[in-house]
Amino acid sequence: MSNERYENVIIGSGEGGKYLAWHLGKSGQRTVVVERRWVGGSCPNVNCLPSKNEIHSAKVGYLAHHATKFGIPAISVSSDIAAVRQRKREMVEGLIVMHLERYKATGAELVMGEAKFTALKTLDVHLNDGGGSRTLTAERIFLNLGTHASIPSVPGLRETSPLTNIDLLELDRLPEHLIVIGGGYVGLEFAQAYRRFGSKVTVIHNGSQLLTGQDPDVATEIHQIFTTEDIDVLISSEIVSVRGLSGTGVHLIVRTPSGDKTIQASDILIATGRTPNTAGIGLELAGVELDRRGYIKVNDRLETTAQNVWAIGESAGSPQFTHISLDDFRVIRDNLAGGNRSTRDRLVPYCLFTDPQLAHVGLTETEAKRLGVAVRVAKLPVAAVLRTRTTGETRGFLKALIDPNDNRIIGFTMIGPEAGEVMAVVQMAMLAGFPYTVLRDAVLTHPTMAEGLNPLFSV
Repeated sequence: MSNERYENVIIGSGEGGKYLAWHLGKSGQRTVVVERRWVGGSCPNVNCLPSKNEIHSAKVGYLAHHATKFGIPAISVSSDIAAVRQRKREMVEGLIVMHLERYKATGAELVMGEAKFTALKTLDVHLNDGGGSRTLTAERIFLNLGTHASIPSVPGLRETSPLTNIDLLELDRLPEHLIVIGGGYVGLEFAQAYRRFGSKVTVIHNGSQLLTGQDPDVATEIHQIFTTEDIDVLISSEIVSVRGLSGTGVHLIVRTPSGDKTIQASDILIATGRTPNTAGIGLELAGVELDRRGYIKVNDRLETTAQNVWAIGESAGSPQFTHISLDDFRVIRDNLAGGNRSTRDRLVPYCLFTDPQLAHVGLTETEAKRLGVAVRVAKLPVAAVLRTRTTGETRGFLKALIDPNDNRIIGFTMIGPEAGEVMAVVQMAMLAGFPYTVLRDAVLTHPTMAEGLNPLFSV
């Protein structure tokens, strides 16, 4: 079989990879994307957008259950998980169509199949449709491989066939009792959503607080919010053993600070971290080196150890957010055009889509102390923002770190309604290098959540 020659081959159609493909395709370069399963990558199919879709359904149910608080007569509400799934599926189907139209419009080719290196710059692609294989060679190769859910080494856990985020999003039934292993972003979002759907939920986390790496006051606030929603949270706890089958019944022995506990549940969700999809595709044949955790070694221009091979997104060790994968694309795009763009020192925002949301950008107090960075701290209860009095959403707080020398904002955290949107306002001020007084003195619309920045920076 003869080699098909391209200027660019991109393995993986996730955020950074697809935008790079569309950019190169529009510029007239012969470009092909090889995608193993998800058109557009995991974000629009099985991660970010589908999970937020179901989380919103859960909030609608939550509001219906608490309608009397808003002067609306109580009604009987139950969750139809099959209908929730169908709503999510319809969204995903629409996103796939949108992606395929974009490929057609830009001229970039999409090939559904599994790619493996057979030599430098040469790939064998086993096609998904049973059409055999293709051999591709390229001047430049971009690795956008992504990650998958890690399963901890707990005796019996793998044998129970635990759910991952992908599996949970495809359930057509409501778990009677869902065990969530992991107190990070994925675990907490799903824990709250499924409690609101009607499942009994227990979160088991081996760290001393939820959201390892966040400030203690942040973790405590989220913990308290979960407690008020009758979500059981076990911290500093370790699963000793598991037996049974997720979906039909599981039996866990959990070591906690107060002694061993036995927990019976119906299902287990694994949310303990991610593993890069770098094994088994012949990266060693391409001259691409990995670090000890299996991530691709890159420099701050996202160049790998192989000439004219770049890596994008999670598998390159970039922060595991879709918006960072998009910025990785910008770094590569600009450098291909002769620029000097870097991943160093970029301001990384992120948001936990619990209700209320947790949003953060810049340094935390914990990081500032560890780095020896002097800060002034401003903190305001969300209840002091008058918008929350109109909605009844008064849980949480706003917190900012200010450089005492030049009054710049160097960190911001918020737990509260629309926290992600409020954070974006602060992020713009940080990017511009404005002193905090700009937000303190700005005329902000009343009554909005962003208006809370006035009193926060007046504290």
